[in-house]
Amino acid sequence: MPTAAKLVAALCLAALGYVASDLIRPLLPASTDFGLFNHVNGLIGLVMGWRVVGRRAGRGMSAAIGNGFTGTAALVFWGLFVQATYEMVRRSFARHYDSIVEAIAAIFELMLEYGEIMLDARVILALLLGGIASGILAEIAAGRWR
Repeated sequence: MPTAAKLVAALCLAALGYVASDLIRPLLPASTDFGLFNHVNGLIGLVMGWRVVGRRAGRGMSAAIGNGFTGTAALVFWGLFVQATYEMVRRSFARHYDSIVEAIAAIFELMLEYGEIMLDARVILALLLGGIASGILAEIAAGRWR
């Protein structure tokens, strides 16, 4: 059922996914074709905010911070998974893999590779602070609009 907390959490994590994507762009080679990178990560943030953070809102401020961290972790995991899967499919069409097992294993290798790129202080700080803010704002919305 739609609630104000779910809406606020969804919008906050969507913005966080978009902003974090902007922070990641300079860390990648200049020749990278980003396409819908920011928009896809923003959409993943929207879904994770609605389903993870918004659903758990209303349990107090300390729980809100934990909810924000959980939502951010879900955003990062699914963002890495979706982007790695897209890259694997792109490489598969270029006949880069010999078997389906090799292609599926490449998803997890790419996730690790992309995760290493994300180990930048600005990206980590933005994700941590954005996650805390998302959880707190969702908690405030849950308390204010029941």
